Amino acid sequence: MRNDSMSRKEKGNIVSFFPTGEFYYTKGMKALEKRELTKAKKYFSRAMDLEPLDPIIACQLAIVETELGHYEQSNGLLHFVLDDLDPRMSECHYFLANNYAHLGSFKDAFRHAQAYLDLNEKGEYSDDAEDLLELITLDNEDAFDDLYEQDEMMEMQEESRYLLESGHFAKAAEHLEKTVKKYPDFWAAYNNLALAYFYLGQTEKAHNVLEDVLEKNPGNLHAICNKIVFYFYEKKQEPLHYLADQLAKIQPLIPDQQFKIGATFALIGRYEDAYRWLKKLQKSGFEGEAGFYYWLAYAAHFTGHPETARSAWKKVIRDSPEKEGLEPWSSLTDESDIERNPEAIVGYLNGDRDEERLFGIFLLSLAGDQKEVMTHPDFCDIDYLQPHEKIYMADVLGMPVDNSLLSEMNTRLAHETALTLYRHFRPLKKDEAGLFMIWFSIFLELQNQKTKLTKPAGLAAAVEYIWRKLRSEQVSQAGVADKYSVSVSTVQKYAKFIRKHLL
Repeated sequence: MRNDSMSRKEKGNIVSFFPTGEFYYTKGMKALEKRELTKAKKYFSRAMDLEPLDPIIACQLAIVETELGHYEQSNGLLHFVLDDLDPRMSECHYFLANNYAHLGSFKDAFRHAQAYLDLNEKGEYSDDAEDLLELITLDNEDAFDDLYEQDEMMEMQEESRYLLESGHFAKAAEHLEKTVKKYPDFWAAYNNLALAYFYLGQTEKAHNVLEDVLEKNPGNLHAICNKIVFYFYEKKQEPLHYLADQLAKIQPLIPDQQFKIGATFALIGRYEDAYRWLKKLQKSGFEGEAGFYYWLAYAAHFTGHPETARSAWKKVIRDSPEKEGLEPWSSLTDESDIERNPEAIVGYLNGDRDEERLFGIFLLSLAGDQKEVMTHPDFCDIDYLQPHEKIYMADVLGMPVDNSLLSEMNTRLAHETALTLYRHFRPLKKDEAGLFMIWFSIFLELQNQKTKLTKPAGLAAAVEYIWRKLRSEQVSQAGVADKYSVSVSTVQKYAKFIRKHLL
């Protein structure tokens, strides 16, 4: 009785509590004082959710992001304060200057440090801002001009890289041509120009650019690696082997260069050389993205290091779950399985229709030995592939492709939906190829329609439903919905689109 009475009493005295932005701001400040940065970020973020128009909260969150080393996120918040909340908060200019200095954007750092001093000559951070300006300019106008020029070079490089990775190859080439004309010793721009030409199918011009780089800058590692990749796709075995042997003699010290060598060797199937460099990088503590672990897994698998291969593959799946099922050891030998039959894969890659070639690229991603397929005498001419097909192929081969490009081309949707279907139809027989051809036809139509049908499981369920209906099989929407763990309404919605635009 006593406990029940106490319970009733406590309930009767409960006062509703709705935390405010100020409440979380105060908790954030206390966490910041204790240097509990993760907690501080959580509290300031919650405060900003509750009071999104408070410039002080946004500015404080930006400071924490800087402390965590998230300079770009901090800059976004600081620009939001100045542009939309309170342009009078001059201290934001100093914080921006500090962030841009850390990012190496000296022109922007100089501009914001000077803006802070112009607005607040005797402000709290005026001494720090003057020190930053002095550090940037190094008391030497010529030195600052050099830094300014480097900043401009990097901006031009970033713009061209965005164009290149967004599939705007012609614009990228035009931009890079201007860049190398203005900065004739900017070798990174030359290498990207060669890639732009190659993607445009202008292979002779691409090779000429690399030859020019190697003549003026002998031993340029990225030029050598790009040339090897070009030869590999062009199936020019003799120059490929010669240049790969030359590459094997290079001993770079910079981790990014070591990764470039290792990935290049893995791509062309020289797994011993690839494993040597990639494993060395891993031992040194190198933390790469999914592409690094992808090539490490393949190099380790084909050189007899299964534990390293499986450990690396776990990290591939962690960052790129769509690659599940593409492990280098998941190779079957039954050639009636078309994903294991090089002749069948090459046939689809050379197909006349877009959906055939996309299906061929998907099969290439499943191939147990991609090198065997890519060195097949009838392997497709990559120069004639569509931009989205080139990007899709680069992605499934584990080559680094910028996420903005993948988003624009939407090839991840094509691949993830095909993988979802494949998990229910593995191994693939020839009779089931039509299911995937229907999907890739639908994908191309989705590209044209710019719809919001983006769930791979829902698309896969609807495609199988339509495919079985076309084959006059007994099938229900509820059945496929359950099979792919989606709602019946999703199957209905997606199937309706398919009937309307494809059938």
